[in-house]
Amino acid sequence: MNTKDHACEIHARLKDRYPAPAPALDWTDAWELLVATVLAAQCTDERVNKVTPVLFARWPDIASLAEADVTEIEAVVRSTGFFRNKAKNLKAAARRIMEIYGGEVPRTMAELITLGGVARKTANIVLSNAFGVHEGIAVDTHVKRLAFRLGLTANTDPVRIEKDLMPLFPREAWGEINHFLVYFGREVCPARSPRCAACKLDDICPKHGVKK
Repeated sequence: MNTKDHACEIHARLKDRYPAPAPALDWTDAWELLVATVLAAQCTDERVNKVTPVLFARWPDIASLAEADVTEIEAVVRSTGFFRNKAKNLKAAARRIMEIYGGEVPRTMAELITLGGVARKTANIVLSNAFGVHEGIAVDTHVKRLAFRLGLTANTDPVRIEKDLMPLFPREAWGEINHFLVYFGREVCPARSPRCAACKLDDICPKHGVKK
């Protein structure tokens, strides 16, 4: 089986397992998803989902966060880790959206990655989930691990992994591929002690990096 056919089979099996994938983060619009995704770096989605209601109750829109005292933002997001950088980036992103993009979250990769704290992963998540725009595949720790373990890439750099994955899947599936691999990575194939005996990909997985 060549790599593209291998990827197609993986996609089909995971789609059967997750027929209606969606982000584990709570959000109602593009801005809330952007904020939640920035906060989720090195933090669990569960923790972020406890913090964002407090954040959005305090600063309910982009304009209010753009004018917020950064030390007050730090206090609210502290439990998500790296809180100083995250607070600084969120305020900077809000200010840029207000000053450059007329108060609306931009809808292109080129514009999104100019915002504080937003690299390709976050931009891809916002574009695909909030706007239905598929510019690429968001590569987080789960996608990085499973793409290698499943034999879809030999690279370790997220940008190179994304470039390897994009030709393997139909463009309209790029958003859901991230969801599939994130959920499957959490439920079945964690970094340590993957549950190979319970894995519906076991018969087609080369198990790269898995200790025999």
